[in-house]
Amino acid sequence: MTQQPIEIKLRQQSHILDIAFDDGVSFEIPFELLRVYSPSAEVSGHGPGQEVLQTGKKDVGINELIPVGSYALQINFDDGHDTGLYTWEYLYKLGKNQDALWEDYLDRLAAAGAIREPSP
Repeated sequence: MTQQPIEIKLRQQSHILDIAFDDGVSFEIPFELLRVYSPSAEVSGHGPGQEVLQTGKKDVGINELIPVGSYALQINFDDGHDTGLYTWEYLYKLGKNQDALWEDYLDRLAAAGAIREPSP
């Protein structure tokens, strides 16, 4: 059974999405992590090994959260990215695994010689 969120807050200044679930677990998920692990085909591809490394997303903001039914959010980022549905299950997984995901992201950036900072 998928956990359901009981509270969702955008902290615009600190670029954090606070999300609390009905099992008592809550997460502070950075906007950057949400953006670079977008579930959209543009980012995650259409299958394993087709992921597209996102660079320059350190300061990405969120313009809007749009509820999709009772199962997901559509997140509109200020860099124009607005595809992919963040299901409750996916948000829970991102929150729970964010340390490992963050480390993997930084490793992939380093391997590609890319950076988190946006281009001037």
